Amino acid sequence: MTSRPKTIRMLTAACLLAWASLSTCASASTPITIEGAHFIRAGKPHQIISGSMDFQRIPRAYWQDRLRKARAMGLNAITTYVYWNLVEPTPGQFDFSGGNDVAAFVRMARNEGLDVIVRPGPYVCAEWEAGGFPAWLFADPHLHVRTQDPAYLQAVERYFQRLGQELSPLMAARGGPIIAVQVENEYGSYGDDRVYMEDIHQALVSAGLGTGILFTSDGADELRNDTLPGVLAVVNFGTGEAKGAFATLATFRPDQPKMAGEYWAGWFDHWGEVHAQTDAKLQAKELAWMLSQGYSLNLYMFEGGTTFGFMNGANLQGNPTDHYAPQTTSYDYDAPLDEAGRPRPKFAMFRAVIAKATGSTPPPLPSPTPFMDVPAFALPESASLWDNLPTPISVDQPRPMEQFGQAYGYILYRTHVSGAIRGQLYLGDIRDYASVYVDHKLVGTVDRRLKQVSLPVTLDAGTHSLDVLVENTGRINYGPHLADGRAGLIDPARLDGKLLHGWQVYPLPMASPDAIRGWTTQTVDGPAFHRGHFKLATLADTFLDMTAFGKGFAWVNGHNLGRIWDIGPQRSLYLPAPWLQQGDNTVVVFDLRTPEQAVVHGVRQPIWWRSDAKVSQ
Repeated sequence: MTSRPKTIRMLTAACLLAWASLSTCASASTPITIEGAHFIRAGKPHQIISGSMDFQRIPRAYWQDRLRKARAMGLNAITTYVYWNLVEPTPGQFDFSGGNDVAAFVRMARNEGLDVIVRPGPYVCAEWEAGGFPAWLFADPHLHVRTQDPAYLQAVERYFQRLGQELSPLMAARGGPIIAVQVENEYGSYGDDRVYMEDIHQALVSAGLGTGILFTSDGADELRNDTLPGVLAVVNFGTGEAKGAFATLATFRPDQPKMAGEYWAGWFDHWGEVHAQTDAKLQAKELAWMLSQGYSLNLYMFEGGTTFGFMNGANLQGNPTDHYAPQTTSYDYDAPLDEAGRPRPKFAMFRAVIAKATGSTPPPLPSPTPFMDVPAFALPESASLWDNLPTPISVDQPRPMEQFGQAYGYILYRTHVSGAIRGQLYLGDIRDYASVYVDHKLVGTVDRRLKQVSLPVTLDAGTHSLDVLVENTGRINYGPHLADGRAGLIDPARLDGKLLHGWQVYPLPMASPDAIRGWTTQTVDGPAFHRGHFKLATLADTFLDMTAFGKGFAWVNGHNLGRIWDIGPQRSLYLPAPWLQQGDNTVVVFDLRTPEQAVVHGVRQPIWWRSDAKVSQ
């Protein structure tokens, strides 16, 4: 253990003891300042013990429950991202209602005695679609994100100004609970343009978000790339890396407080890989060490939650051996709270560590959230995708979906070709998963994960329809390829070496099941919607077992629960009780494949497995 001066040890212990009762220590609305190597609140050294919980990944009805559980684990602060693409879905049109109401979340945290650290981006990573960047940014081929590009910075400033209207009254300097705001996010792993970083810094100040602590957050090796004078630098690292990361930070910034911006006490999942399970005992040991040193920290994540809808991101590094790797809908993260907000054993371990370090007893956990099984029910109605296509847009060559004003979902490209032909259909850098049909019959798929760019096609004599149905399975959220956020077909298509012209394009954002037509109880082959109902007398959370389906997604009562993919590891979808209703509930599943038996049931635990490896949570 590194020795600290006796006076500092005594002051830190006194503040930690006082923190146990917010009535005897500074309240969550008292600003925190920096004096030398210490955070100071009400004239005393202060240790920030935070956990990450992104409010937009948790149903609003459960925010208070999760915040109370944060206090029950012993946290004194909560950290949250703000996802730009959710609050400004179209340029200049903002939505801070419902699950996007960040001000309501911050006020709720204050009511529970928690400080708040806000990470507004504009880039957030977070295994979130495009790292939080709105898809419409990528519609302009000349706009460059995370640079000094005036068009990009103008969009950022507009977003920050509007966010500031929500949050500047809640800064600690104005009596609110927000003690710190992050400048960009892990930019040091992307670039080293400090002029750009200063642009973001000043945009936050101009929006009224710079009245408290401002900070940058990077891995230990990237600290040198983007830190700013007068702005706190914190360090991010994973399990087993605490001592080395803090040693690097201490060398880099010896005369400032030491804080872990992200201590990765868990990990996320990619489609086609085994569900992540991490070393809770080692994490508890490292947590105890950090607290004993007087270091501040933020656990990433306290609760991961769920990436509902089509909002998962993907990784793609710059190395030749790396591949496109989309993340699952579940953001369980092996966190102290599971995806559904239930404490796992790690919670109790961390709670005991924090209680010992602070000399305090956290408040008790709130009552458990009820869960239920749902008996199996069929989805007897089906509707073909081919009967639910919108009016097409005619183009000579395929274009990415952003060019058609589309952000997420699927997009269909159709042309007609004359046989007989036997050759390769070249689609290029597909974004991201293409199902290819000739006369509505599946002939194969092209998967960006597998670095596929083409497939063999055989056509008989005559004229045939050629359909390329492309799913955006998640824009890249981390790495050098982040800047190219185009989805759909981005290259010209060639058949047997010849360029294909004259395409009809059908945007399919899959925003709602309400307009689906052509329902039938007959078997429908190929890409189709499947509908069924179940009735409830009482409401509780559940996980829908989706193992009957191949690749697609599911709506329940109009809420998009997220993606389905039989490659695993995720084979269930979290369904929160607030999205259910007494009486009739409607499930609609879109599946690229034809299920043998379209049956769903609800279970109390998530289902994790792969075809080649059974894994348990």
